[in-house]
Amino acid sequence: EMETFFFLCSFPQGAALIRMLANFMGHSVFQMGLQDYLTIHKYGNAARNDLWNTLSKALKRVGKSVNIQEVMDQWTLQMGYPVITILGNETTDNVIVISQARFVYDSDAKPKDPALGDNSYLWQIPLTIAVGNTSHISSEAIIWVSNKSEHHRIPALEEASWLLGNINQTGYFRVNYDVRNWRLLIGQLTRNHEVISVSNRAGLIDDAFNLARAGYLPQNIPLEVIRYLSEEKDFLPWHAASRALYPLDKLLDRTENYNIFNEYILRQVASMYLKLGWPTNNLNKSLVQASYQHEELRREVIMLACSFGNKHCHQQAATLISDWISSNRNRIPLNVRDIVYCTGVSLMDEDVWEFIWMKFHSTTAVSEKKILLEALTCSDDRNLLNRLLNLSLNSEVVLDQDAIDVIIHVARNPHGRDLAWKFFREKWKILNAR
Repeated sequence: EMETFFFLCSFPQGAALIRMLANFMGHSVFQMGLQDYLTIHKYGNAARNDLWNTLSKALKRVGKSVNIQEVMDQWTLQMGYPVITILGNETTDNVIVISQARFVYDSDAKPKDPALGDNSYLWQIPLTIAVGNTSHISSEAIIWVSNKSEHHRIPALEEASWLLGNINQTGYFRVNYDVRNWRLLIGQLTRNHEVISVSNRAGLIDDAFNLARAGYLPQNIPLEVIRYLSEEKDFLPWHAASRALYPLDKLLDRTENYNIFNEYILRQVASMYLKLGWPTNNLNKSLVQASYQHEELRREVIMLACSFGNKHCHQQAATLISDWISSNRNRIPLNVRDIVYCTGVSLMDEDVWEFIWMKFHSTTAVSEKKILLEALTCSDDRNLLNRLLNLSLNSEVVLDQDAIDVIIHVARNPHGRDLAWKFFREKWKILNAR
């Protein structure tokens, strides 16, 4: 049963569901129920339903009646997760329409079993919701959404107010809105983004890009959501944006209007890149450490700047690589080495590629070896990419478990996309036998 459960509900999903469960129960009640469960079943065996039943009893003790097993079975035994859509009802004041559906990236995909069509999926969803305006956001309220579509009255909803669902991203679902509400949220981010919490800003960015990718939203909405990003000082929203922008960059890099997209992203990144700068060394040659979040933000911004072609970022990477080659001392800060290596290999001549290849062979540090190998796939030279692909077949040169990474990373390189696909087809029998 455990194998089946974890097959259906992977570890990351399990963590997200437990977080959602703790949030709608209340953390103190959840902890009390968990302690009861461990006490009752100590030195013994327990099934999944034993946990759900014990948590239901804990809720009853504080005067709440929720069948945890009924709720959680829908989340753990059904495929995927839902998207909630919140629409303003234009005919009735303070009433909104909330609907749910299974979130899919390809709405045209046909299920193998017709009985498992998207209309058969239904969840009991603890939707947290808040109302905000230019200077204030209300405390959150919880609405249980159990049907395909429901009407709910929101007392504090005014003409200029916006709605925000899934507060602090505690629910395992995406939230979509009508275009008017998206526009109000975009306006709020532009005027004063700090009214909306850091985790909610990250959630809005992540939802907007993924909803647009899946066809639920016009493509311009997520790009307008990140229009405020030059003022963003926290790591999580930048991380959410970068995770979405890299795949989008790969989709657009050969289109006619790619330069417009590229320049737009560079404008969002420019001011924060100049403000944060690069990691520096003090007089004792040790890296000056800021907070973890600050260093992660700096790394995220540097990666975006170099990836999208910021000239200063390219120059800095080339300078650091040149210093390493001339002095044979690697003074590149550890947390940006992968960015510098990749940028240097991409921009500089074949000698740099050969230098990185030599270092790949000579280093014994597994983590450094992995970074160097990935950097070799960043070259703009198709001959070098072909050479690397063929070298990856030799297990004495590239370990068997790393060979597939070479193909994947060459495929992510616009100059190597077709090479990787051709190589994969031609060498399939060899690769499959390894």
